Amino acid sequence: MPSTVILEIGTEEIPAAPLVSATTQMKDLAAKAFADERIDCASIETMSTPRRMILIAHEVAEQTQALSIRAKGPAADIAFDSEGNPTKAAKGFARGKGVDVSELERVEEGGREYVYAVIEEPARQVADILPGLFSELIAKISWPKSQRWGSCDAHFSRPVRWLLALDGEQVLPVEFAGLVAGDVTWGHRLLANHEFKVTDADAYLGVLADAKVIPSADERARIIREGIASFEERHGLKARTPQGIFTEVVNLVEYPTVLLGHFDEEFLEVPSEIITDAMLSHQRYFPLYDAEGGLSNAFLLVSNGDPARGEVITDGNERVVRARLYDAKFFYEEDKKRPLADYVPELDKVVFQEKLGSIGDKTARIERLVDAFCVAGAAEGEEAVQAKRAAHLCKADLVTSAVIEFTSQQGIMGGYYAKASGEDPEVALAVSQHYMPRFAGDELPANTAGRLVALADKLDTVCGIFAADQAPTGSSDPFAVRRCAIGVINILLAGMRVSLADAIASAMSNLSARLDFDVAAVTEQVRGYFIARLEVIARDRGFAADVVAAVLATGVLEPVQVLDRCAALSAARTDSPEVFGDLATAYTRAAHLADTEVGMQADEGIMTEADKALLEGIEAAEAGVGAALAAHDYPAAIDALAALRAPIDRFFEDVLVMDEDERVRAMRLALLNRFVSVFGSVADIGKLASK
Repeated sequence: MPSTVILEIGTEEIPAAPLVSATTQMKDLAAKAFADERIDCASIETMSTPRRMILIAHEVAEQTQALSIRAKGPAADIAFDSEGNPTKAAKGFARGKGVDVSELERVEEGGREYVYAVIEEPARQVADILPGLFSELIAKISWPKSQRWGSCDAHFSRPVRWLLALDGEQVLPVEFAGLVAGDVTWGHRLLANHEFKVTDADAYLGVLADAKVIPSADERARIIREGIASFEERHGLKARTPQGIFTEVVNLVEYPTVLLGHFDEEFLEVPSEIITDAMLSHQRYFPLYDAEGGLSNAFLLVSNGDPARGEVITDGNERVVRARLYDAKFFYEEDKKRPLADYVPELDKVVFQEKLGSIGDKTARIERLVDAFCVAGAAEGEEAVQAKRAAHLCKADLVTSAVIEFTSQQGIMGGYYAKASGEDPEVALAVSQHYMPRFAGDELPANTAGRLVALADKLDTVCGIFAADQAPTGSSDPFAVRRCAIGVINILLAGMRVSLADAIASAMSNLSARLDFDVAAVTEQVRGYFIARLEVIARDRGFAADVVAAVLATGVLEPVQVLDRCAALSAARTDSPEVFGDLATAYTRAAHLADTEVGMQADEGIMTEADKALLEGIEAAEAGVGAALAAHDYPAAIDALAALRAPIDRFFEDVLVMDEDERVRAMRLALLNRFVSVFGSVADIGKLASK
C-alpha cells in the first residue's frame, strides 16, 4: 500500500541564501534518485527552516518497478567466430549489459541472426532502498561553503544535529555524519526546545505545528505579509520590503511575528539612504514611509521569539538600531567637516586594480574621458563645466567614514557631501547618480553631467580590465565588466552624443600611458565584447537572430545605429519578403563567387546589356546608400539595396560568370565584388538566406 515518506535533516542555523538553493537541489536530487531506482510516487515536495531541511514524498510505492529489457547487440556472425566461440564484440556487449556471455540469445531478423541480452531485475522493497538513497542524497547537496565538525569526514553547510526518516510508521535507518535517523524531531529553539516523537509520517506536519515550527516558507511569507499589511493599515504608513531582504527574513525564522519599533527622530537628519541601509542590509528591518514618501522614525521587524514577549523583543531591537544609527549620524557629521574636494587626494592610497593603479588614477582617466566627450560635442558651456567637476569629485566619497562603513552608499553620500560643500546642485546630482544604471532595468543618471561621468567610469572599467588581461569569464566577473558594458550601451541608446568607437579609442589611449599592452588587439577584444552585448540586447528587443547577425556582420558598433538598422531591415523584410528572400540568395551566390584579387574595376568595353544593367544598379545603390547613411536614414539605405534585386537576378539568368574568356570572367567577378561591397556598410544580407 502506498505510504508517505519523510526525511528531515536537523542542523544548526543555515544562512538564508544557500538554504533556498539547497532546498531546490534536494527536490531535484530526490526526483532523479527515485526515477533511477524506479520508485513510483505521486509527488515530492521540499521545505525548510533555518534549522531543518525537509523532504516529503507522497504515495510512495512499496516496491520498485520490475525491469525486463531485451537489448539488441551485434550480428551473430560478428559476435561468434566460425567455431562458435564468443568474440571481443560479444564479450564487450555482454559486459556492458551486465550479463554473462553465455546468456546471450540468438534471434533471426530479416534473414540474419543477431544476439540479444535479456536483462531482468525483479521488484525490490522500497524501504530497503531508501536508507542508502537518502544518505547519498544528503551528501550530494552542494553548498557555496561547507564545514566539517567533530571527528567525522562529512561536509554540510552547518553541523547536522539530528535525522528523522520515516516510511509510514517504519523508521528508515538513514546514516550521515555519524548519525542514524530515528523518529524524533526537535521543536522551536526558543518556544519548544525539546524532542517531539513522530509516530507516523502522515502525522509529521501536525507534530511540527505543536513544536511551534512552520516548515513552509510560503506560509511564513504569508504570515509576515499579513503582519506588515496590518501595521501599514493601522498607522497609515508604507513598508519598504525589497524582495531579496524579504526572502532572507522568511528564511531566518521558524515562527514569525511582525513587531513595530521606533528610533529617535533626531536620526531623520541623517540622509534617509544611510538609515534605510543600516536597517535593511545590516539589521533586516523594514523601514516605514509616510503618505508623502518621507521616511518615518518607525520600522517593522520580524521576530523568531515568543509573541507574548513582543515588548521586550522590540525594546532590544530598538537599542540595537539606535547604536547603529548613532554610528551613521556620527560618520555623516564628521565627514561634512571637510569639503568633498579635500578627499580627492586620498584616493591615491586606494587600489583599484593592481595593474591599473589607484582609484586616484582611475579618477584622472575618468576626467580625461569626460573632457574628450565634451570636446567631441557631448556637452557644451555650463553642462561641460558641470560634467568635468563631477568627474573630479565622483569617487571622493570612497574614503569618507560613512561609505567605508556603509559601502552600498557610495556615490549617494558623495552627492550629499557635494551639496553640503556648496557645489553646483547639478554636480552633486551627477556625483550621486554616476554609478547608475547599477543593474538591468535601473534608471539612468538624470542629467547630462551624470551620464557623461557614468559613461566614462564604466568604459574605463571595461577597457581597463581587458587591458590588464583580466577579461571576465562565464563564472568570474569581479569588476562587473558585463554590467558596465550594458550600462554604457544603455546610456548611448538614450541619446548621448558620444561615439562608442571613439570613446573606446580614447580609453585605450589613457590606459596605454600607464600600462604596456597590445592596444590594437585589446581594442578588438573590447569591440567584440560590446558587439556580443549588443547582440543580446537587440534580440531581447524582439529582433530576429538572423537580422541581428546581418547587421552586426558589417562591423557597425554604435548602439543606436545597430538597433535602427535592425528595425529598418526587419520592416523591409516583413513588407517585401520575396524581394529580400531572392536578394539574400543572390547575395550569398555573389559572395561565394567573388574574388578579391580581381578588384572592383570592371571593363565596361566588353559588357553585355545584363552586365551594364548590374553596373548601373550598383552605382545607383552606392549613391543611395551613401546619402542615406550620411542622413542616418536606414530605411532609405535598405530601399537602395532592394533596388538591386532586378539587375542581379537578370545578371545571373543571362550571363555565365565563369566565362572561358579570362577578360570577361574577370570583368564579371569585379562586378560581383562591387555588388557585395555595396552591402558592406548596411547589412550582410546573406545572413537572411535561411528565411
